[in-house]
Amino acid sequence: MAAPSTGTCGLMERSVRERVPPLLTDLYQFTMAYAYWRAGRHQEPAVFELFFRDSPFDGGFSLFAGLHDCLLFLRSFRITNRDVEFLRSILPPNTDPAFLDFLRGLDCSTVTVRSVPEGSVVFARVPLMEVEGPLAMVQLLETSLLCLVNYASLVCSNAARFRLAAGPQRKLLEMGLRRAQGPDGGLTASRYTHIGGFDLTSNVQAGFLFGIPVAGTMAHSYVTSFSSLEEVWPQTLVTASGDPDPVDVISLTKVWLRRVCEVLGAEPGKIHEGELAAFLSYAIAYPQNFLPVIDSYSVGCSGLLNFCAVALALCELGYKPVGVRLDSGDLCKQSMEVRRVFRLCSEQFSASSFNSLTIVGSNNISEETMTELNKKANEINVVGVGTHLVTCTKQPSLGCVYKLVEVRGRPRMKISEDPKKTTVAGRKAIYRLLDADGHPFLDLLCLNVEPPPEAGCTLTCYPLGGDNSAVSVTPAQVTCLRREVFLKGQVTEPLCSAAETRAKVQSSLQTLHPRHKMLQEPDSYTVALSKKLHNLVTELQKGSSNDSNFLLAN
Repeated sequence: MAAPSTGTCGLMERSVRERVPPLLTDLYQFTMAYAYWRAGRHQEPAVFELFFRDSPFDGGFSLFAGLHDCLLFLRSFRITNRDVEFLRSILPPNTDPAFLDFLRGLDCSTVTVRSVPEGSVVFARVPLMEVEGPLAMVQLLETSLLCLVNYASLVCSNAARFRLAAGPQRKLLEMGLRRAQGPDGGLTASRYTHIGGFDLTSNVQAGFLFGIPVAGTMAHSYVTSFSSLEEVWPQTLVTASGDPDPVDVISLTKVWLRRVCEVLGAEPGKIHEGELAAFLSYAIAYPQNFLPVIDSYSVGCSGLLNFCAVALALCELGYKPVGVRLDSGDLCKQSMEVRRVFRLCSEQFSASSFNSLTIVGSNNISEETMTELNKKANEINVVGVGTHLVTCTKQPSLGCVYKLVEVRGRPRMKISEDPKKTTVAGRKAIYRLLDADGHPFLDLLCLNVEPPPEAGCTLTCYPLGGDNSAVSVTPAQVTCLRREVFLKGQVTEPLCSAAETRAKVQSSLQTLHPRHKMLQEPDSYTVALSKKLHNLVTELQKGSSNDSNFLLAN
């Protein structure tokens, strides 16, 4: 397991600063900021909210991730002279130079952020982050914050679904770096899939930065690079006890291979010599970490036999082999046969370590194949997942948005012909209502000036996406979802490690009722407006139609 390295926090902040500088945004953020500034509105107090409209993967929930990087981004945000000079070259030529002077040295010392804790289970239409500050400043943050939250939350939620499909016992290895959308996508995937429930990563840099346990086996290229036992060097290995006399491992392994073939009734003529050479070479290099891929040629006729022979030789020398990886074919069926052979070797050769050998399965694993894996008999201990995990093939984007809800203390809302795109105006407090068993059953959006709901007291609310009718609910418990995390340029709560956020995810998921965690056709979770907030939204919608008469005014 990789331990967090010294100075990891500083490395991560530098990484975020380099990956997400102020110019990593859309041009229109700067042109809008200029228009605000030109109109003298740039310092008006404003509030934006970040949320998503639909739960990903046709599921019942999402996980909120990316806050850690958002806070590091906000803390390090500063527009430099070099940034300003580039902006001067791309903004329209009639841009007032004084605006560029305004941008120079701009930071987030005037910004306040309130947020749901990272790692929380969250639902569609619930504001995850509230960003408050001068209008131009908080407008400039939109694209960067969305970039940091969208993919992190999506891939973290995807990982949680894989964990639910796999069950709690089977270990999960993230191995998607080579299939990810670029280096940054790969690194982000490794961090947030671990937070979402994966145990291990193949990504060395992720282990270095985030303290995630790193694991790996070997590629088929290593196996196929060997053709003869003559290529094995060195050909000897000292015992685990430190006996100074080295042992001829090739001769020892040949003896074991003959014995294995006899016990299993296998044909020695079908065994691939190059594969055996590869296994021997690797075992001599790493006698305590021997876990080869055994399907380069034939699992039953060559790979499994070669592994058993080398592993038994290691056992005789006092070492403990780790296991094997299967990467093609019927993983369930093969794993059953592999385990049968391991047990037979344990009995026939008194090799007790064969009872605890690990079987790793990997072969374009998706959520559906993971679910099927659990329905069939198999002996797979660890599943390696790459493409379908990190690329989120079922849904490429979470679709988070960042919408204005208040300016100068006045509520603002977007009114659309598509009801899903109509926003909920005003600064809000967000509460989660729990039933008597501790399961969340409703998230309540209230105006921030309203008193909080109380446990045991019946309240009236209006579910979003419904027929606009009121419902009455009585919570057994009430929790406030958001808290202040950034103020006056400083992070106001301790930054959590990947391991701490991962624990938060598991705790949050455990509270969720099973009907909301179902991978197929889950029950919809209710998000509702308080009566006062519902009335405000209704008034603003009515008022918007009256505003169209302004052309008739004198």
